[in-house]
Amino acid sequence: MADIQKLKSTIKVCMFDQYGTVVDMQGGLVKIATPYLESKGWKGKANSFVTWWRRTHFENSMIDALLHKEHTPYREIGFRSVCQVLDRCELSYTDDEVRWLVSEIEKLECFPEVPAALAKLQTKYKLVVLSNGDPDMLETAKKYHKMNFDRVISVAEANSFKPHVATYTKAAELLGLPMDHILFVANHQFDVIGAKAAGMRTAMINRRDRPFERTPYQPDITLATMTDLANALV
Repeated sequence: MADIQKLKSTIKVCMFDQYGTVVDMQGGLVKIATPYLESKGWKGKANSFVTWWRRTHFENSMIDALLHKEHTPYREIGFRSVCQVLDRCELSYTDDEVRWLVSEIEKLECFPEVPAALAKLQTKYKLVVLSNGDPDMLETAKKYHKMNFDRVISVAEANSFKPHVATYTKAAELLGLPMDHILFVANHQFDVIGAKAAGMRTAMINRRDRPFERTPYQPDITLATMTDLANALV
């Protein structure tokens, strides 16, 4: 665990993952998927369906990053992933239905504690999003999550998905800051590891109280909620 006072004296920007850290992706997508799956007569759990959806999306985006070809848009990765999960569930669907499910990601709302926590952090730091989402998706999302970030950056700028090192270095370049002046905040281990390996300071929002994997790239601070982060840093 880093010295909090030293951390506070160094960082200028708090940079956030959006999907799953700022907005409640699992809970929000379960609400969306539940009536859709019921309409298909599926007897499984919507929560499990969403978990498969998200894991498949993650796997497909990592494959895309490792191929190191032209960056595939988040929306397209999402389309392929939902189709794959629906096929595994042996459910019939149309392409328009899948596009609709993926588009609902743009409408997800914040975790309850996030607005007040970010408002407190913004009294001292600039707040930035670095997201795997497409630029137009992130723009649309603003009217639903209603957070006033100082800047929103899509990984499309770096031509790769996180946790490729290029995504974090490009974000720092766009902000004109040294890597270690940025605190990257995420609810995902892979994102914390990626940002730390790239040279940023990192905070893990461990809402589910899960152990962090054994890696050299440990978070500088680990907290249960965004409220705890704001209280620690302001």
